[in-house]
Amino acid sequence: MKIDTSNVKHATSFRGQFTVRGIVIGAIGSIILTCSSTFVALKASSLPWPIMFVTLVSMFSLKALGNTNVNEINVTHTAMSAGSMVAGGLAFTIPGIFILNPDAEFKVLQIMLITLGGTVLGLIFTSLLRKHFIEDADMPYAMGQAAAELVVVGDEGGSQTKALFGSLAAAGVWTVLRDGFGKVPSLTSFNFMAKYGSSAGMWWSPMMVAVGYLIGPATITVWFIGALIGDVGILMVGQMSGLWDAATAAGIKSSMGLGWMVGVGIAITAKEIIPRAKSIFGGMFKKGQAGDAIVSMRWAPFVILALAILFIFVLDLPIVAVIITLLGAWLTTAMSAQCVGQSGINPMEVFGIFIMAIAKYCCGLTVTQAVFIAAIIAVAAGLTGDIMNDFKSGSILKTDPKAQWYGDMIGGIIGAVVAVGVMLLLVKAYGGGIFGSDMFPAAQAAAVASVVGGIANIRVFVGALIISIIVYFITPKFTMLGLGIYLPFYLSFTGFVGGALRFVVQKAAPKFSEKSTGTVVASGLLAGEGFIGVVIAIIQAISILMAG
Repeated sequence: MKIDTSNVKHATSFRGQFTVRGIVIGAIGSIILTCSSTFVALKASSLPWPIMFVTLVSMFSLKALGNTNVNEINVTHTAMSAGSMVAGGLAFTIPGIFILNPDAEFKVLQIMLITLGGTVLGLIFTSLLRKHFIEDADMPYAMGQAAAELVVVGDEGGSQTKALFGSLAAAGVWTVLRDGFGKVPSLTSFNFMAKYGSSAGMWWSPMMVAVGYLIGPATITVWFIGALIGDVGILMVGQMSGLWDAATAAGIKSSMGLGWMVGVGIAITAKEIIPRAKSIFGGMFKKGQAGDAIVSMRWAPFVILALAILFIFVLDLPIVAVIITLLGAWLTTAMSAQCVGQSGINPMEVFGIFIMAIAKYCCGLTVTQAVFIAAIIAVAAGLTGDIMNDFKSGSILKTDPKAQWYGDMIGGIIGAVVAVGVMLLLVKAYGGGIFGSDMFPAAQAAAVASVVGGIANIRVFVGALIISIIVYFITPKFTMLGLGIYLPFYLSFTGFVGGALRFVVQKAAPKFSEKSTGTVVASGLLAGEGFIGVVIAIIQAISILMAG
């Protein structure tokens, strides 16, 4: 999607983009969003992308203060959103300890080290990987594109404004009726597949339809083929033909999907990252040179070494497990950048589970140690997805990535501290048994706890991993196959509807497509559901606090 930014007000200097008022607004927003995100991740076992909410809040706040520009807005919303995904990485993993042992002690120092450590690793690797994924590979990053479109149209006004804010309002009203009042359906299930353990159906989500539209027909079709392989082929046909029972089918499906995603991550690293390692990582070792990094990274090896020492002595992790964790953070941040760039989905806890399983197999870790590793990886991967969306928006708006990275650093560190504080308050107020209960189901953390013993079907996992590496070296067109296999079918189907809609629009109404009206409407749908989703999360968080 090409967004025209020629008529908007830019700031060419770093100081015009990275402002005191912008960072103050971003920091306050990060605190609020981190609190609400922690609650919603534990309560609803999901986490809406915050980028649309923070873009709107930043834009209206700075315009109210006057004399702003699109780059200051961009940097402000970058700082504001970072803590949300840090909270998600923590909430999707750490409660697994208490699900397995409600009487476990919440050790503040250890949890804080995990959260800050994952945040710092995410910041380091995103600085190093940004150029490859944003500039060289030029991945879609649908959320980042939509945020940039929102800022541009909001700044310019004109004919596109009605299309953007009209679709935003429509999606917002729908989300309120669906999630706030339950007046419209959330999911229509395909019962003929559901009886085989499939989550098949249509998810009535304007956001997911918009993601499919922005990604485009080609990529979303590959994603949907993966869903057909997983749910129709493995779950439905496999059980109908008597090849395996429901539990075995579910294990094959998840292991195949995870194996394919991990294999793609390894292939990307081997084919695209390692050959450019001198440029990407050179800034970590050469004085005065940043290489591909956003800022000079000569301090990064010392920080990573310090984290390794702290992980060994504070978290009591074996040296081999620490090495696996640090290498795993490198791999999974690249996987997260790829996954979010192509699909808008960031399965951070899946990446955590994968590295946790490897470390546990190699080192025989305790349950607590294993979950610690999953949490470090999930936080790093979660923050990476958020930052890459921000960088895509910044690339379109011509924002200085250094200003954005500093904003993410401030927002991410604030989020790390606040997220740990919120979780500590919950444990002190209700006890560890609150996690996994009706009040806080924490489904992702429960999944982490359930697979502490390892991957369901290791042979299928390894097979899919090897095949995906071979296929990627032949063609990168099938990178999203594993995501379709792994994720719930309704997500893939709903995204496919959006991609099919774009195909029809391009064929039937080419002028509508050429004027980018369709992408403006899709951006509005993303913004509407994303904004209202975060508002509902904040309301839920406040109501829970008041009830407590």
